[in-house]
Amino acid sequence: MRHNTLQTPAFRRTLAVTLAASTALALGACNRGSSSDGASGAGGGAKVGVTLITKDSTNPFFVAMQKGAKADAGKNNVKLTVASGKQEGDDQGQITAIEDAIARGDKGILITPMSDGVNSAIKKARDAKLFVIALDTPPDPADTVDITFATNNRNAGKLDGQWAAAQLDGKPAVIALLDLFSDKIVSVDYNRDQGFLEGMGIDVADGKKNGDEAKTGKYTGGKGGDYTIVCNEAGQGAEDGGRTAMEKCLAKNPNINLVYTINEPTAVGANAALKAANKTALIVSVDGGCAGVGSVKSGVIGATAQQYPLKMATLGMEAIAKIARGGEKPQVTSGLDFFDTGVALVTDKKADGVDSISSDDGAKICWGN
Repeated sequence: MRHNTLQTPAFRRTLAVTLAASTALALGACNRGSSSDGASGAGGGAKVGVTLITKDSTNPFFVAMQKGAKADAGKNNVKLTVASGKQEGDDQGQITAIEDAIARGDKGILITPMSDGVNSAIKKARDAKLFVIALDTPPDPADTVDITFATNNRNAGKLDGQWAAAQLDGKPAVIALLDLFSDKIVSVDYNRDQGFLEGMGIDVADGKKNGDEAKTGKYTGGKGGDYTIVCNEAGQGAEDGGRTAMEKCLAKNPNINLVYTINEPTAVGANAALKAANKTALIVSVDGGCAGVGSVKSGVIGATAQQYPLKMATLGMEAIAKIARGGEKPQVTSGLDFFDTGVALVTDKKADGVDSISSDDGAKICWGN
């Protein structure tokens, strides 16, 4: 049985990892071209040059990550440079930022890799003895970087799928899948999409490819039932992209009753398209920003898997500063090829067998505005 109180196992786990990160720090002592210098702090020794490279500087998730890194720079005596692509999909913007970090003589890079198109630039950085940590998006292959701090995106998607299947209560599922890209392969994209399908109890074909599963069949999650996948449309992780993608899906089939979205801006755009068409559907998503949690409370999003970008940035910053001063390298979570920073499903509609927290509890640990 799932409970939505501060006493749930899921919430206690989330709180525990947050406290663990804070304890580790206590024990330890945007656009391209913009930078902020961390003041001398508990890090000790000479300042360490670190570049944080996000996918863009407007998505609330990456804005929160940037703010967290800037706040932690002083604690670790880090000279921080913040850079990003111009928008989702801008491989070249990230490549340029990596090259700039090498030329500047930085000790390390924190990056949310856009796609495998930046892998060769990351290799150049590591060949130049920079320690490279991926945040949020594990690269493919995982050993492209030294380590990744990220949400288990497969599990995030599965939580969404399990919840959705339970809510359908055996009714047919007419599904729209609003992904990130259609022209790039990114682990966060296929892991959330495929995880959602697995949570629904729908067989996937290639676990690293979106859109190749059977378009009709039976889902086995919850009470089970028939499913139809109407579309896989890319929304680029943005609200306007989500709206356009949802409009395309509705044009194919106006009877969609379940919408998976790669993130919460996409979900908001999808909801706008549904409202304009006088339609309603269950919407599930991933992120858990404060705005997204608010969308759960208002009923726009049925459930969202909350992740923790501030923790990713904090742990990454601390790791590079420690390594640059001769400390030990961080280790991956047992059984995984990355360090799992945790996930909790936020919803106000209970589903038996699915751990979650309420929107009120999610609001206490959310990020962004």
